[in-house]
Amino acid sequence: MKKIDKLFEVESGYAQPANHPEAKGDPFYHRLIGVIKAVFRAQGTTAVLHGLENLPTTGGAIIAANHTGWFDFIFCGTGPHVHGQRLVRFMAKKEVFSAPVIGAMMRAMHHVPVDRASGADSIESAVDWIEKGSFVGIFPEGTISRAFELADFKTGAARIAQRSGGPLIPCAIWGSQRIWTKDLPRRLGRTHTPVIISYGPPVPLEGTPEEVTARLKDAVQQLLDDARAEYDDRFGPFPDGERWRPASMGGSAPTLDEAEEIYREEKAARAAKKQKK
Repeated sequence: MKKIDKLFEVESGYAQPANHPEAKGDPFYHRLIGVIKAVFRAQGTTAVLHGLENLPTTGGAIIAANHTGWFDFIFCGTGPHVHGQRLVRFMAKKEVFSAPVIGAMMRAMHHVPVDRASGADSIESAVDWIEKGSFVGIFPEGTISRAFELADFKTGAARIAQRSGGPLIPCAIWGSQRIWTKDLPRRLGRTHTPVIISYGPPVPLEGTPEEVTARLKDAVQQLLDDARAEYDDRFGPFPDGERWRPASMGGSAPTLDEAEEIYREEKAARAAKKQKK
């Protein structure tokens, strides 16, 4: 492995391609990437990248990643940034776009709002970006998995890929939850926390959206299994009971069933609060 820009660790034989035309566009987005890189340098964060050769250097694609932490959109976008300074338009719930500061930033970076009551419009927007030659990022679980295991995947990524004809790239992120995630203290200081991000070959798009989604989840799971094994070998051992580790690995994170129950309770509480207003 070798380092690029003191932040990114890549395969020793990796050769960076020429910059994509996007490298000269969206100045706000690129300035923000510069700020994030400066913060990560200060934190001592290292992003270990695998499978960059699976990211197209031209044309559009959809990248579908697991979701364990608040910085996953940043880590998911590191591969395209290193591999030609490409940008990713992430799909996020529309409420985020209404927030005073974050909303303005999301709009300035041309991310894609998702209205869960009208998902068809969101799919059309994502398809349009891909057909114009851009990357779109999506988290098929729809929310952070408190179990740090793969929750059920929604079919949106498969539908977008089938509609657009763009490659559907699986992505697994591991270690992000150690920095900032739901229910755990933030670790935003100089913690030297490593994060592994792996991109796999495009998932075949034949069949129904449900069949494609099943293949996508299997592909992400394989990448995740490999990333976990590498993480433990390189950066472990880790003591049992760690809250950021899933129960299946000896950690004390909730199981998938327990995490789903927490999510249902939160959803019910939000609905009740909204009804009171």
